[in-house]
Amino acid sequence: MNINTIQKLTKLIRYYILTMTTTAGSGHTTSSLSAVELMTALMFGGFFRTDLSNRQNPTNDRLIFSKGHASPLFYSLYAAAGKISMDELLQYRKFSSPLEGHPTLEFPYTEAPTGSLGQGLPIGLGMAMALRQLTGPAAHVSQRYDTSPVGTPRSRHPSIPIVYVLLGDGEMAEGSVWEAIQAASYNNVDNLVAVLDVNRLGQSQPTMFEHHLDEYKKRFEVFGWKTVIVKNGHDLSQVVTAYKAMQKLSGHGKPVAIIAKTFKGYGIKSLQDKDNWHGKPLPKDLYDQAIKELGNVDMKIRGEVKKPVLSSKYQVSSMKKNIPNKKYVIRNTIYKFGDSIATRQAAGDALTSLMYTYTNVVVLDGDVKNSLFTETTQREHRERYFEMFIAEQNMTGTAIGFSRRGFIPFMTTFSAFMTRAYDQIRMAALAKANIKFLGSHAGVSIGEDGASQMGLEDLSMFRSIWGSSVLYPADGVSTAKLMEEMIKKPGISYIRVARPTTSVIYDEKEEFPIGGSKLHTLSSRAKRGDPGVGSGIASPASRDRNDNKKVIIIAAGITLYEALKAQEELGKEGIEAIVVDCYSIKPIDKKTLIDLIKPSTTNYQPITNIITVEDHWFEGGLGDAVLNVYATEQKVKVYKLAVTKLPHSGKPAELLEYEGISTKGIVSKVKEILQ
Repeated sequence: MNINTIQKLTKLIRYYILTMTTTAGSGHTTSSLSAVELMTALMFGGFFRTDLSNRQNPTNDRLIFSKGHASPLFYSLYAAAGKISMDELLQYRKFSSPLEGHPTLEFPYTEAPTGSLGQGLPIGLGMAMALRQLTGPAAHVSQRYDTSPVGTPRSRHPSIPIVYVLLGDGEMAEGSVWEAIQAASYNNVDNLVAVLDVNRLGQSQPTMFEHHLDEYKKRFEVFGWKTVIVKNGHDLSQVVTAYKAMQKLSGHGKPVAIIAKTFKGYGIKSLQDKDNWHGKPLPKDLYDQAIKELGNVDMKIRGEVKKPVLSSKYQVSSMKKNIPNKKYVIRNTIYKFGDSIATRQAAGDALTSLMYTYTNVVVLDGDVKNSLFTETTQREHRERYFEMFIAEQNMTGTAIGFSRRGFIPFMTTFSAFMTRAYDQIRMAALAKANIKFLGSHAGVSIGEDGASQMGLEDLSMFRSIWGSSVLYPADGVSTAKLMEEMIKKPGISYIRVARPTTSVIYDEKEEFPIGGSKLHTLSSRAKRGDPGVGSGIASPASRDRNDNKKVIIIAAGITLYEALKAQEELGKEGIEAIVVDCYSIKPIDKKTLIDLIKPSTTNYQPITNIITVEDHWFEGGLGDAVLNVYATEQKVKVYKLAVTKLPHSGKPAELLEYEGISTKGIVSKVKEILQ
C-alpha cells in the first residue's frame, strides 16, 4: 500500500479516535493521536503480517499495545481494516461493548489485557519466545547452554513471526520494562520489535527525557538492542523508512527498538503538545472544530493487512512427546510412608517427570533451581527451561506471553519474591492466563535466613486473584500429585512448598484433587501404623461424647505436623481432636468442613470449636479462608493461630514456638478454649 493511501487512512483513523471518545465522554484522545502514523504504517504498510480471519494461526505476527490507554487508536486500526463498524466504535466504553477503556480479551484482536503500564514488553517477550518454539527450523535453546559465546547472534528464519509492542515514553520509567529489555537481548530474541512513542507528555507533567531521543537510544543500545531513530514520527516517509530499516535488522540475533519523536494530540491545534489533556476527550464545540481541521475524510477507504508467509521447509511444531535423555536419571517421585523429603524437592522432581508427558509445559526460573531441585529439569528439558534471573515482574509477564500462545508456564522462585510481581499476577488473571506459580521457602519455618526471606503474604496474595487455585501440600506424595493436578486445571494456580524436610504421611495411591482435604483421627492414624500414635492414647469410642471435649484443628503444610503432634498430646488427656489437612486453601473443601460440625452417629454433639494454625501472617491466609466457610454458622467459634510477631533468624522449631504455631501453642490454645 502506497504512502498516499496510508495518509488517507491516518485521517480516517483520527476521525474515528475523535468521534468515539467525544461520543463516549471519556477516553485517552491525545495519547492515541500521537501514534497514528506509527501504527497505521505498521499495519497497512506491509510490515505487519497476520491473517485477521484466523487469529490462532501460529505464523501470525502479533501486536501488543503496552500503552493500553491508547485503545481508541487500537480499535480504530481494526475499524480501518474493516473488522469493526462505525456503530460499534460509537459503543466505546459502554457496558455492553467489548471495546473497553483499556484493551481486554473481550475484543478478539487483543493479545493480552494492558493498561497497567510497563507490562506489554514482558508479555511481548514471552510471546516472541513462544513463537520461536512453535515455528521455524529449531527450538529456542537458552544462551546459557549454547556452545557459542554469550552475545553471539543467531539469525531468525523468515517464517518465525514478529511481535510488535507499542510503548509509551511514560512507562519507560517502569523497572519491568528494563527487565524485559535486558532479558530479550540476553536471549537473542530477534523477533521482538519495540515501537516507542516519545510524545513528551505524561499524565501530569513532561516525561523523564521529554523529546531527547538519544537518551532512549543509548539505554536500549547499552542493553544490546538494535535501534532506529525517527526524528518526525508523523512524517510517513520517515516512518516507512524506519520500518524498512527494522526489517533489515530484525532476525539477526538482537531485538529492535524504533524510537520516534511524536506529539501528544498531533493533528489537532487545540490538543497538540498541550499539557493537561491526558485522558480527556474533546467537548462538542472543540470536536466540531477538530473535524473541520481534518478536512475531507474518505469514510469508505479500508486498509489491507498482508497475510503471513510460511516456508514449506518449516512446519509448525505439534509439541510431540519428547524422548527422554538417557544421560540423566530422573529422581524417583514415588515415596514410601515415613520417608523424609522436603516438599520443594518433591515439586522439582515431579516437574522433571511430568514434562515428559506434558510437552507444552515450560519453566521460567528466577535463579532458584538449586533450591527448588529443578537443575535436573533444566538438564532434561533445556529447550523448555528458561533462566529469567532475579526479575520476577518480567518473568510473570513473560509467562503470560507463553500462556497466550498455548504453553503452560511454571514460574519458580521464593514465595516472598512473588509479591514483587503482584500487579503482573493480577493482570495475568485478566488475561485468563494458564500459569502455575511454584513458591518455595514459605513461612518462618525457613529458619536462619530471617524475616526478609520468609514468604508470609503469599497465601493472602494468591487467594485474592480472580479464578486462582491456592495449594499448600505437607509431604512428598501430596506435592507430586498436586503438581499434576495444577497442570490439568486451566487458570492460575499457586503451590506453596517448604524448605525443611518432612515425613511422608500419605500412600502413593491416594489422590489429591484440587478443592479437597484429608482428615486425620487417632484411630485412622493407628490403622495405618503411624509411629506417633501410642497405645496409651484414649480411643474416641471409649470417651463420653457429651463432654464436648472435642475440637477441629485445621492446618496445612508445615503446621500439619505440629497439629498431628498436638492431636497425640491432647488424646492422652482425653481430648478428641480431628485434624484436617487443608492442602487446598482455594478452592477450599467447604462440604467436608461443614459436615464436620454436624451431629452424626459417631458424634452426638456438633463440634463448635475450630482452630486454624498456619505459618503465614494472621491476615488473609488459611484462617480467613476457613472463617468464610463458617461465616453463617452462628454456633461455631473459629480461633486463628498464625504469625503475629516480627520474625527473627533462628531454628525453625524456635520460630514456630515463638509465633505460637507449634505443638505447644496448639495444645495450649485447645485447653484454653475447652476450659
